[in-house]
Amino acid sequence: MATMLQRTDDDPSAAERVRWNRRSIYRVPEGMKEQTKSEAYRPLFVSLGPFHHGDPRLVPMEEHKRRAVLHLVRRAGRPLRDFVAAMEAVADELLDAYGDLGEQWLGGSGTDCFLEVMLADGCFLLEMMRTRERVLRGETLEDYAPNDPVFSIHGFYFLRPEIQSDLLLMENQLPLLVLQRILVVQHGISSPSAEDINKMVLHFLELEWPLHADMDTLGLHPLDLVHKSSREPPPTLSDLADEWEADTAMPCAAELSDAGIRFKESKTKSIDFRNGVLRMPIVRVYDGTDKTFLNLMAFERLHVFAGHDVTDYVLFMDSIISSERDVALLRSKGLVKSGLGSDREVAELFNTISKGAVMSPFCRLLDVQRKMNDHCRKPMNRWRATFEHTYLSNPCVFISLLAAIVVLVGTVLQVVYAAVSYYDNR
Repeated sequence: MATMLQRTDDDPSAAERVRWNRRSIYRVPEGMKEQTKSEAYRPLFVSLGPFHHGDPRLVPMEEHKRRAVLHLVRRAGRPLRDFVAAMEAVADELLDAYGDLGEQWLGGSGTDCFLEVMLADGCFLLEMMRTRERVLRGETLEDYAPNDPVFSIHGFYFLRPEIQSDLLLMENQLPLLVLQRILVVQHGISSPSAEDINKMVLHFLELEWPLHADMDTLGLHPLDLVHKSSREPPPTLSDLADEWEADTAMPCAAELSDAGIRFKESKTKSIDFRNGVLRMPIVRVYDGTDKTFLNLMAFERLHVFAGHDVTDYVLFMDSIISSERDVALLRSKGLVKSGLGSDREVAELFNTISKGAVMSPFCRLLDVQRKMNDHCRKPMNRWRATFEHTYLSNPCVFISLLAAIVVLVGTVLQVVYAAVSYYDNR
């Protein structure tokens, strides 16, 4: 204790700021895993980085990583020690990128093993990306055998989707700095720019870079690029009333429809409500959607500068999807495209992955919720919606109503005519 208190006059904030600025890859806390789905954070085929390295289930892929290093180094025509030196030159930055790194990776032989993992994993990813590009262009992979299980047409169709899935996990990230350093050694002055590397990784994940994002800055890692590609343009913070903070509950989609709110597709990634119409982008749900959302949400929760767009979106969807009835309604409007077995599974997906998450107080979707709640509170909107659902949704019912009105008007006119005639005769 005395040693710890000897230098209390030093300000630790500067050193801590540098350390935390570099950190971008985290272990997901056990509490977060238990709240949702713990298996959603574990790679199934390949480990990237140190957190899952050595997992017995993933060891078979290590042989293919070593082959990737040999093939890439041979094609580059440079000695292996040049690639190792490139990793050593940025060792501190790579080590600092990982939070809660185990002692086995630090100091002396531990750091050497860590850099060996960085190089092998980086070469493996680059070779997988090269395989994809060559297969899509119809070119042969002359330095790999046609029956190669990984770096071939077979690997492109049957292994690549699993690698893409593992590449989206928070604990299974590799700094893009690793790819940059390898490519510098491999290509020299003609090495790809930061923009080229960002696009290369996103193309491998079959995503496009958004127009509003910064293309010139190298992404932190693949999950960071996926997160940036899913974000909206930077919003203007909402001016929320104090009393609104305690009133964020919102009716589900079926109740919103009963209140006269209509649903239409948004041409952008934004969700907006105007003139009784909720516009939202199409929700595409398939096997693995929950895993992608959970890891993006974990990144937002653990990384200070990530923002909160994905978490806010998931919580908004959880609000309007309470049951399979809500999913069926949105699907009938063309706003949900599902590859799952039933509407109930879609509803359970959003109800499950939102557990433990909190919407940002500066989220623009709070304004959308407020406007829809205000709309639902007005009795006239509910009466009009009830009338439309009851009498205007079915042609037969509408014709019957019209006929009843005609009969009623005719009866009234007859009574009036009879009364006028009676008084005229008197």
